[in-house]
Amino acid sequence: MLCMRRSIWFWICFIAAIILAIYFASRIIMTGLGRGSVAQLHKTSIVADIENKDMTALSAAASLPKNTSFYSINLDEMNNNILAVPGIKNSAVRRMPNGNLVIHTAFHHFVAAWTDGENYFPLSDDGTIANKPSSERPESAVLFRGPVPDDISEITNAANDMMADIDYIEWIENRRWNIHTNGGITIKLPEDNFASAIAGLITLNKSHNILGRAITVIDMRDSARILVR
Repeated sequence: MLCMRRSIWFWICFIAAIILAIYFASRIIMTGLGRGSVAQLHKTSIVADIENKDMTALSAAASLPKNTSFYSINLDEMNNNILAVPGIKNSAVRRMPNGNLVIHTAFHHFVAAWTDGENYFPLSDDGTIANKPSSERPESAVLFRGPVPDDISEITNAANDMMADIDYIEWIENRRWNIHTNGGITIKLPEDNFASAIAGLITLNKSHNILGRAITVIDMRDSARILVR
């Protein structure tokens, strides 16, 4: 009797194994041929590193026709389309086992503006200029001209405290900054500790209104003294 039971269970398990093998084999074959629901794109999800962001351009770059064959999607080509969207810093496209496509994106952190003399472009803290020009100067944004280094976060933070007096900021000889004021004064900052120099200038201006005087240059490159002419 025991031997008969073992024999029955053996054949039940054997038949179940064959059925499962046939099922999974057919699913794999259908997927390879691009047929059936398992082989079609079910959903595209976009994950961004910033909240409350307008995703219209990003969604357009990631859009695919309905019933697109899931495994025919060129991930590299789609990722290039995503990276071409203004403001995108990095992206990665992943194909998930459940038929979903997940797009992870990182946006540039725009902290200022850059101008070519005619138009104004968003400028990120890593010095990236977004290809999104505007004919109007943005309000409450530090403005840069000319080349910019890879990191403008410190100068932007320091300059925000004297925004009302700044026309634009310029990177000089790939080593230091000049600030050009609305009153026509050029402020030559030192290579090092320029944030402290700006803080000192703000204090000096509050006490002596130096930015309101009839001068053209404030040279702060020498930490021991300030030259004015």
